Amino acid sequence: MPVPFQQYLTALPEKKLFLTSLDRRIAQLYPIEVWRQNEKFFQEYRENPGLAKKAAFNAADLGAEVEMDSQGRITVPPELRQELGLEDQTLHLHSFKGRIEVLSQKIYEDRKRQAMTMEAEDLEKLETAGLN
Repeated sequence: MPVPFQQYLTALPEKKLFLTSLDRRIAQLYPIEVWRQNEKFFQEYRENPGLAKKAAFNAADLGAEVEMDSQGRITVPPELRQELGLEDQTLHLHSFKGRIEVLSQKIYEDRKRQAMTMEAEDLEKLETAGLN
């Protein structure tokens, strides 16, 4: 785990983390408090309860509580590694909305291709909406 992520995680009041995948493509590492908020969200979401049910099922099926060891490592459960194809490759970490996303090389390359389509007008829209 890169040092900035280690520093963030060690500064949390609770050291437990929840590692899972909601879409069976990308792994997400949540501080346990953030994950508890997600569990509450799944229970209370009324706009499309079937969607919440699918995401909650994926999370429970592939998820596990984990902790970072003293060397900044986190053990990825074998079921999650296999399902997402995370074995024997470089993984990419991306912090987003209070979680750390764990991207396989393929997913990283896909995201990179998508991000390269960003136009100046797209960035202007984000800045107009409040991006600094």
